[in-house]
Amino acid sequence: MSAVESQSLHPFCAAPLWECNRRLARVAQGLEPADLVIRDCRLVDVCTREVLEHTDVAIAAGRVAYVGIAPHTAQHCVGSDTRLIDAVGDYVAPGFLDGHMHVESSMVGPAEYARAVVPHGTVGVYYDPHEACNGAGLAAVQQMAADAERVPLKFMLTTPSCVPAVPGFEDTGSEVDAAQVEESMTWPYTVGLGEMMNYPGILAGADNPVDEVCATLRAGKVVTGHYSVPECDRGLNAYIASGVSACHESVRAEDVVAKTRLGMYAQIRQGSAWHNLHDLAPAIVGRDIDTRFCCLVTDDCHPDTLLLHGHLDYILRLAVEEGVDPVEAIQMVTINTATCFQMQGELGSVTPGKCADLVFLEDLKDFRVKRTIIDGRIVAESGVPFFNPGPFAWPDWMTQSMHVGEKICKETFHIPANDPEASTARVRAIRLRGGDTIAYEEHVEVPVRDGALQADPACDILKAFVFERHYASGTHAAGFVRGLGIHGALAQTVAHDAHNLLVVGDNDADMEIAANALVECGGGAVAVVDGEILAKVALGVCGLMSTGEAAEVAGQVCRMEQVWAAMGCKMPSPFMTLGLLSLACIPELRLTNRGYVDCTQFKFVPLEVEGVRA
Repeated sequence: MSAVESQSLHPFCAAPLWECNRRLARVAQGLEPADLVIRDCRLVDVCTREVLEHTDVAIAAGRVAYVGIAPHTAQHCVGSDTRLIDAVGDYVAPGFLDGHMHVESSMVGPAEYARAVVPHGTVGVYYDPHEACNGAGLAAVQQMAADAERVPLKFMLTTPSCVPAVPGFEDTGSEVDAAQVEESMTWPYTVGLGEMMNYPGILAGADNPVDEVCATLRAGKVVTGHYSVPECDRGLNAYIASGVSACHESVRAEDVVAKTRLGMYAQIRQGSAWHNLHDLAPAIVGRDIDTRFCCLVTDDCHPDTLLLHGHLDYILRLAVEEGVDPVEAIQMVTINTATCFQMQGELGSVTPGKCADLVFLEDLKDFRVKRTIIDGRIVAESGVPFFNPGPFAWPDWMTQSMHVGEKICKETFHIPANDPEASTARVRAIRLRGGDTIAYEEHVEVPVRDGALQADPACDILKAFVFERHYASGTHAAGFVRGLGIHGALAQTVAHDAHNLLVVGDNDADMEIAANALVECGGGAVAVVDGEILAKVALGVCGLMSTGEAAEVAGQVCRMEQVWAAMGCKMPSPFMTLGLLSLACIPELRLTNRGYVDCTQFKFVPLEVEGVRA
């Protein structure tokens, strides 16, 4: 790694290696004392896929100076002021790295997110804040970076690439072009380009997405992807050949195998709603293949998942239950991830010269975390973080983001039928399935009453509306959705990726109350039944994040999901599943503020099925 490349990593290390390499060499030889020595641990060596019994680790200047593998010890590194940790019986592994995630999904800001995940052994995240960026631009990304700088967790930015996700099909609060991406590559905390969802643009050679990739490659940084089609031949080859080197959007085991065979990092996802690990594990288990190109990532994790289950430690536990070798699984959240982002010279292993980012584990089955160390400092122990920077001062333009350009009333949810004299009409409906990112197109019959299309709760057919809420344009569109099974109304501003105001329900009165409740509180999520607000999560920062503590927000989300269940919804993490209703870059059918989008052909389609009348 060149000096220029190493310097770019300075924000993620206590000190750059060129400033402390002389001291590290002296400590390793016993010529100078270490700051910290870990004694007699079981070291998880991710370089050789071994567990090394009776190993010592000496740390100085925030980096590993010496690894003493039995019969060798670090006694020669101990001085009068050296801190000692007796680790007999403990497994010590590199700290965990999440290779693809969105802070906003936790519904708190970066600093509070860090307090939630660091006790679970996470030492770094490669984050793509495209939710906040879609709402308020790259200026919002810089604000998130400022919040992140207040905590020890390493926040490594991948610049949002698709703002909007698919141009021309929705109205977002901002736009990002190739020139802005190029500028962002000079920021010290930027390590790559966030998920390139516009794969049709890449395959077609469209200027802006290709230019964004080129700007990233010229900067010597990594392009991450989002290839969501079940295709493993020409399109995938072309996508990788363009410069995209990682993808978290595999839904079949054969997708993982195909991507890794072609040298792409397959980021196996297990979040709050997207439970892909079970289906993807067969790509690894029982196959005699090298898994160096496999990573485990969360993508989207709600605060209740983090608080109740954990973070990457939870995914490791699930991976082992699926038959993945424990050390191999740890490689997928450490050295593989670091190598994916060309940072293996700094992160991802407990080896001399690397950042002293370590996690102490009770075992390699349940992965119970006892202690987390970042840059040689103990930052969490027994589930408690040792840092609390307090609230972040978000600017007004991020906390006053609800600009709906119309008065929303019951009449707003009137959907005129093409034939007002008909008794029924055949319409397109979006079918949602719990744990699945795909939204399926169905054609269903709905009642027509007083010239308007109606919901049909008996057949689980609800109205769905998306309102533009960034520029007060007053634009909105209507559709229908199946799979929720609720009575009442739900509304949220967490509506990927434009994050406009999304409202669904079986009656107009409850939908009116739900929509206006979020307009008044600045965004978030709300559930309404028979005129009563039963649960609300206020997310006043860009309509995506709370200023409260993670535990408080987790409690609100748990309450919301309890209410969802009482309303009739049985899917896991329905909040997140509903939030993809408007995501116009994933098949098959989505609803934006501009209308229905066929996401297989990328064209608008009408609400009513043409040529069919009841």
